[in-house]
Amino acid sequence: MIPSGEPRIDLHRHLDGNVRVQTILDLASKYKLDLPAWSVEGLKPIVQVTSPQPGILAFFEKFKWQTLGMVDADSIRRIAYENVEDASRENLDYIELRFSPLFMAAAHNLDPALVTRSVVEGVQDGLRDYGIPVGLIGILSRTYGPEASMRELEAILSCRESMIGIDLAGDEVHFPGELFTEHFRRARNSGLRITAHAGEAAGPESVWQAIHDLGAERIGHAVHAPEDPRLMDYLATKQIPIESNLTSNVQTSTVPDYASHPLRLFMEKGICATINTDDPGISAINLDYELNVAAPQAGLSGEQISKARWNSLEAAFLPDSEKTRIRKKYSP
Repeated sequence: MIPSGEPRIDLHRHLDGNVRVQTILDLASKYKLDLPAWSVEGLKPIVQVTSPQPGILAFFEKFKWQTLGMVDADSIRRIAYENVEDASRENLDYIELRFSPLFMAAAHNLDPALVTRSVVEGVQDGLRDYGIPVGLIGILSRTYGPEASMRELEAILSCRESMIGIDLAGDEVHFPGELFTEHFRRARNSGLRITAHAGEAAGPESVWQAIHDLGAERIGHAVHAPEDPRLMDYLATKQIPIESNLTSNVQTSTVPDYASHPLRLFMEKGICATINTDDPGISAINLDYELNVAAPQAGLSGEQISKARWNSLEAAFLPDSEKTRIRKKYSP
């Protein structure tokens, strides 16, 4: 089992990829939506991954069940609230929840600004009831193209005071980061912190672009970074954190198995790598699973897992006062 005297932090969790199976059932019943099964056990193999998918886009297909019940503001508030409740049940010290307003709006043609407000309200209700610190990151879904992503940015900025950062996610191969440099310039100018999915479906050049052109302070996934030794040296020297997601990368066939994942290489290189859950509602895992099961299978020692947990605190988009508070919690 993982030691209890170390921070429990998840920096890369998609709120729109963490919808409970029971909630999918409840919302489908309430709004008279079609489902292929009407029990938790019957629905699980349909909405969750039970075997590796042939690629990232096949994994993305599972999201249609996650967003099915996002019919109105109330349903989105519920999903956001339950994400905070889940984090509390996992005894997390801090969590960053990311979401795409445009992606969540698509199934029922909602206003992305309404989606953003509803997420914020649901999270705030969760903070009231559970007290766990939460940081909200808005995602630009590159798959919709740069023009639509600019509208998505406007929706995110409409709740700027409640957001800590911005991310770029989606189809990395067909919509490279250079299409979104103006979006991220605006986000940086607004004071948002910057992370970006890069080097997951595309190669090391995507990571370089995210750092140099988008201003990324952290990189999501970066599984192809080891293909460029110069990039690995740069990540280590500059201490640019990597948000690793072990089970997700296996399930999307980004890596063939845990043992092939580069996280151990990141740790050996001295890169500030972290361990996260990505889409636990689809992957049917939580942070304990990633630390207890996935990380050891990826070849990490107990010491390396411990280091990754402390890396998460250093990499968090938190003020220094909050980081100090969490450090003191685990001081001997």
